[in-house]
Amino acid sequence: MNNAEPLRGRVALVTGGGTGIGRAVVLALAAEGATVYAIGRREEVLRETAETARAGVVIPRRCDVTDRSELAGLVDEIATRSGRIDIVVNNAGTNTAKRRVAELSPEEWDRLLAVNATGVFNVIHAVLPIMRRQGQGLIVTISSIAGLRPSTLAGAAYSAAKHAATAFTRVVGLEEAAHGIRCCVISPGEVDTPILDQRPEPVTAEHRARILQPEDVAAAVLFVAKLPPRASVPELVIKPTTQPFA
Repeated sequence: MNNAEPLRGRVALVTGGGTGIGRAVVLALAAEGATVYAIGRREEVLRETAETARAGVVIPRRCDVTDRSELAGLVDEIATRSGRIDIVVNNAGTNTAKRRVAELSPEEWDRLLAVNATGVFNVIHAVLPIMRRQGQGLIVTISSIAGLRPSTLAGAAYSAAKHAATAFTRVVGLEEAAHGIRCCVISPGEVDTPILDQRPEPVTAEHRARILQPEDVAAAVLFVAKLPPRASVPELVIKPTTQPFA
């Protein structure tokens, strides 16, 4: 495969595939001919995403990344039905409106770590045996600039969880390279997705128009996915032009 070839015949798994970045990634991979399993907790948005795809095959499946037994069953289904898993995109994520440590409850801390960090571990742990048997695979984790440096805007729990997801994915890439498994962390800046609705202060339409759109991050995923197996991108930062990064 070279970087001009579509992803026809590849099998992909995308978490949080019903809305935002995940939805854009699902549609982008399908447009290149991949078979994409779009997973998430809300069946209605997953079905809508699948119906929107104009190419490839999108298979919606309800699955919670915090539920290891559900994940194991889903991975077994994919292995039985499709015979392989070539691309995994860890995108499921959440935040809370109460982001300052003084306001953050233990329950919200646990929830954010469970989805944003442990969820990444759960998915990677479930798919690694299949990728090892194949002798190849690509794992992309959608992290955040908040996973590179602490952010009061993103909040304490979100920053901590994204740092954990970033570090874990990078270590997997180091350990599994000998098995032909490539790992990439994509760290976006601000993106116009439903997670902005959880901001403590409302986000204006003007601000949403200035920042990244989900399809911008999906284009970054496609760039990484279409590289030949000899090429690996451990980390990629994509941000709005107007957002500082120093």
